[in-house]
Amino acid sequence: MALTDAERARYQRHLSLKEIGTAGQEKLKAARVIIVGAGGLGSPAALYLAAAGCGTLGLVDFDRVEVSNLQRQVLFDTAALGVPKAEAGRARLMSLNPGIRVLAHALELRAANVRELLEGYDLVIDGSDRLSTRYLVNDACVIAGKPLVSAAIHRFEGQLSTYVPGQGPCYRCLFPAAADGMVANCAEAGVLGVLPGVLGTLQATEAIKLITGVGTPLTAKLLTYDALELRFQEFRVARRRDCAVCGDAPTITEPRDPAPPPPPPAPVEDGVRRLTPPALARLIAPGRPPPPLIDVREPYEFEVSHLEGARNIPLGELPQRLAEIPRDGAPVFICRSGGRSLRACKLALAAGVASPANLEGGMLGWAAQLEPGLPVA
Repeated sequence: MALTDAERARYQRHLSLKEIGTAGQEKLKAARVIIVGAGGLGSPAALYLAAAGCGTLGLVDFDRVEVSNLQRQVLFDTAALGVPKAEAGRARLMSLNPGIRVLAHALELRAANVRELLEGYDLVIDGSDRLSTRYLVNDACVIAGKPLVSAAIHRFEGQLSTYVPGQGPCYRCLFPAAADGMVANCAEAGVLGVLPGVLGTLQATEAIKLITGVGTPLTAKLLTYDALELRFQEFRVARRRDCAVCGDAPTITEPRDPAPPPPPPAPVEDGVRRLTPPALARLIAPGRPPPPLIDVREPYEFEVSHLEGARNIPLGELPQRLAEIPRDGAPVFICRSGGRSLRACKLALAAGVASPANLEGGMLGWAAQLEPGLPVA
């Protein structure tokens, strides 16, 4: 694709690099890159690829912009709150560089759609924050023979690797198996706002190198970054011959969704089970018989918001109303932050109620981890 005069003016600093020049910039113009996750990592990757003149960019994200995103997701501003991330990101990138094409894919990536979605692109950047999505994208790229630049962040640390078909290991070679929830996400563990800027920019760098053929890609290597020590480390990694997707006898030949994990046994302390919000969400998921949910907040708090199916028995009334709770029903007690419900569990236990559970963090924890924006009194 020949460059126009306007493009030559815009990309003059690239054209001045003999390693890129006109030929490299024309490769960028012809490139088709899809970015999975328009969040902390996808934001800088998308901005720099758009600025660099990548001809077609795809943004995949099913979420909407929330105020807590703005601490690190520089693709958005306050005016974009509530807007689907894919659509808001497309508008921002088009305003940055109207000479490129940006496609918004506001959908949830699943095994049923991932191959068709990736089919129209040459290179994939994965900035998702769910392990199951990382495996799904990796498997689809291996099966389709597409290069993948994958990164992940956690608190003050990040990691980056590049998969090129036939040239090194894939994500499953490095991390053979894991399930969602084994590593806390940003909402649960927090993240330094500038951290994804470093890793996302490196993802864009890898993409530009792969497109133009400049430099050496990060294949067969894992790059780690520690922001607190401001230290990078590089580890050599090898393809696993027994890898489930890129090994000698692969058992994964089509992308597949992960099986829903069974709810883990709740930790028991003094006879009281401790349930995190995600663990309770799995217990009350459709298709499972739900346990009794007893909300011990005051009625005015309960009216503001409560879990579907919950019954309101204020803590002050609980000693007189314990007979209303099944003795062997393993009830879950809920309050605002977990304190009153823990006292309720101990009251129930003393009254002979078997296996009471406390929702750790209460409704505030539920809102923070599972339903941002849910009002909690």
